[in-house]
Amino acid sequence: MRTLLKEVDGIDWCDGAVMNARWRGPRLRDVLNRAGVALTEQERKRAHVAFACFQTECQDDGWYGGSIEFERGVSIEGEVILALDMNDRPLPPSHGFPVRLLAPGIAGARSVKWLDMITIQLTESQNYYQQKDYKVLPPQAASRELATKYWPLCPAIQGMPVNSVICVPATGETVVLPSAATGLVEVKGYAVPSDDQGPVAKVNVSADDGKTWIPATLLYETENARAGKWAWTLWRAEVSLVPGDGRRIVSRATDSGGNVQPEKAEWNFRGVVYNGWGEARELKVVRAAAAAAEQNGHTNSHGNTENGH
Repeated sequence: MRTLLKEVDGIDWCDGAVMNARWRGPRLRDVLNRAGVALTEQERKRAHVAFACFQTECQDDGWYGGSIEFERGVSIEGEVILALDMNDRPLPPSHGFPVRLLAPGIAGARSVKWLDMITIQLTESQNYYQQKDYKVLPPQAASRELATKYWPLCPAIQGMPVNSVICVPATGETVVLPSAATGLVEVKGYAVPSDDQGPVAKVNVSADDGKTWIPATLLYETENARAGKWAWTLWRAEVSLVPGDGRRIVSRATDSGGNVQPEKAEWNFRGVVYNGWGEARELKVVRAAAAAAEQNGHTNSHGNTENGH
């Protein structure tokens, strides 16, 4: 949807730039305490924890780095860790072996992989990817040239917004209405909470552009409420669709902090943190009998062609 509003600068990840995994490692706060980090109350309010990887040169900088606020990094509730394991196995190289930062609820760009250095400082990381990328620029920053003056004026993305995505059916699919009396179509997807406001409390689904909403069933239940605070939630619902072309289904998530996914989000140059309603559009909806007849027609036509040859 973000590129349908207006083209953006960067890779179009569509709905794929998200993952859900089980991470394990020491708390960042414990590591910093063990290292003897001691700040005054005033310094704590201003300080940042910066993370750096020098393993390889990046496209726009000689190294990769990012930072988060010190208070978030050492908060027990924030659960920021130095991850050593992923899904109960040693961290794989592609995900940052031997150690990476894991800051749940915060943009993944800050969870630096292949971690080489941690610094406590009174300014944000000065790395390119903290200062000139992963920021929500105002709409008037509509080109690389116009964006230049706004990079130092806009804050780096930290917490991510509440969001939901429809996975089934996918945009452009042909949806066959079941022959059962209900005639309902199954819709499935996932939702994520805003920042530290999890877990997801509810997801609603609409087949009439938001005029009426149907509550989805939340499928993914984590082991306890604390774990669910950061996890995605899988969901399913059943909606009634009318046969025809150009049909659309939308989803809307609400998290435990009361944050509600908006219908649309404002366009920005990099296309980041877009969280307008989840959407499956341009659906072709047909009845089961019509789909079967069409399939038989294709088969007969194909057979006749072969016989003709």
